[in-house]
Amino acid sequence: MKAFKTMLPYWLIIALGFYLLPLLIGDTGSAMAILLIALPLICLICALVYGAKHAFHWLFAVGIALLFVPSIFLFYNASAWVYSPGYGVVVAVGNLLGWLLGKVRA
Repeated sequence: MKAFKTMLPYWLIIALGFYLLPLLIGDTGSAMAILLIALPLICLICALVYGAKHAFHWLFAVGIALLFVPSIFLFYNASAWVYSPGYGVVVAVGNLLGWLLGKVRA
């Protein structure tokens, strides 16, 4: 339960990106920029910071992958399903790198 409480602020930041940035989509180009650049960057930065401050935890990546699923139904079409595990992988890699960097720094 303690791990969940430490993840919550990071999940909230990423959720804001998942559910507010799509409101800026005007055409296919902006949708691709948000899905392929902005959202993975937000995920990566939050995962790096979480990993450096806390530790690597697989639940962090799984939570992000599941957090994206409702936004598929709200903003995108069925082809966006591929991004859910993709964001999970980005978060897992960022979390692992952040944890390793945190260990080196300490």
